[in-house]
Amino acid sequence: MDILKNLSGGDRRSIGKAERVVEQILKTPALLRDVVRGFTHDDPVIRMRCADVAEKVSAAHPEWLQRHKQALLSFASTVQEKEVRWHMAQMIPRLELSPSEKRRAVALLFKYLEDGSQIVKTFSMQALFEMSAADAKLRARVIPILQGTVHNGSPAVRSRAKKLFTAIDREPAAPARDRDAV
Repeated sequence: MDILKNLSGGDRRSIGKAERVVEQILKTPALLRDVVRGFTHDDPVIRMRCADVAEKVSAAHPEWLQRHKQALLSFASTVQEKEVRWHMAQMIPRLELSPSEKRRAVALLFKYLEDGSQIVKTFSMQALFEMSAADAKLRARVIPILQGTVHNGSPAVRSRAKKLFTAIDREPAAPARDRDAV
């Protein structure tokens, strides 16, 4: 099966046969590598659909992204299309990252917060929030962004920021030694 052929055609407002490709990858995980290769395809429609498929597959099996971590991080740092960036922002928190990879990913997500697309901003804020769950220093950087967004963001971004604040209120307090370590 030619995965990329099934993801071609139409425009960026449609998903084409992406759902069918997701189903096939869930049955044959090795096909994910073809989708990851498609991130750099010449056709922006194929790039967008590959990102969409990879995101959907990784939502079910985040561990499958690990072997493609370097390709994903590299591509995420250069891609310009908003339709691809928001999928990259969704996938990055699913990766197991070394400290240096995490610094790189966090810097990229902060850069994505400056994107013109509200969807990219929303998913980037969500990603940073998720990555900060076990990182008090990062959480301290994310909280002011959430606070500013609640008052100044677009309606979608404000709504997400409010939901994230609600999630913070539900989180169990860290043991005293963990809070003081920062």
